[in-house]
Amino acid sequence: MKKFRTLSLLAAAALFSACAANKALRNGSASNPASGPAAPQPTDAARAITAPEPDVRDMATRVVPQLKVVRFAYDSARLDSASEATLKANAAWLQAHADMKVEVTGNCDQRGTVAYNLALGQRRASAVRDFYKMLGVDESRVATISYGKERLLCTRSTESCWRRNRRAETLQLIAPNVAGQPALH
Repeated sequence: MKKFRTLSLLAAAALFSACAANKALRNGSASNPASGPAAPQPTDAARAITAPEPDVRDMATRVVPQLKVVRFAYDSARLDSASEATLKANAAWLQAHADMKVEVTGNCDQRGTVAYNLALGQRRASAVRDFYKMLGVDESRVATISYGKERLLCTRSTESCWRRNRRAETLQLIAPNVAGQPALH
């Protein structure tokens, strides 16, 4: 009888534990030791702060000479002082052209995996978008995309070539792309 009671208590504890873990998974608050802690879920207030990016499906882009390219250090999405100065000039131009929507492209050099470079390129594009927002550019006008290592400007395996590829470009979004027509950029 004593063994039965002990087993019953253990079974009840296991069932309670499993139910609590299941509830935590549904709420997105559980952590998986194999993959690390779960990503924090944004609150309603955080969702309200971030404006959605413009819809860029079927949109073409074009280079605007006044919007300069910024460069990044190896394996970094951090904006240095030269990049910040460039982005301040870009932001001033964008504020003077308030009807223009843009796309910031994040690009990497050819080293590293496709997946890693796509993620790094997105962090670079997002860093530029966040900086524009901080400078007063309406974030609903700025879309981001990562091309990772897919749009190389230079293919040689030299530091000067790699440096050219580690960039973020701000391109103008233009009218929907007509089927069969190549994008302008």
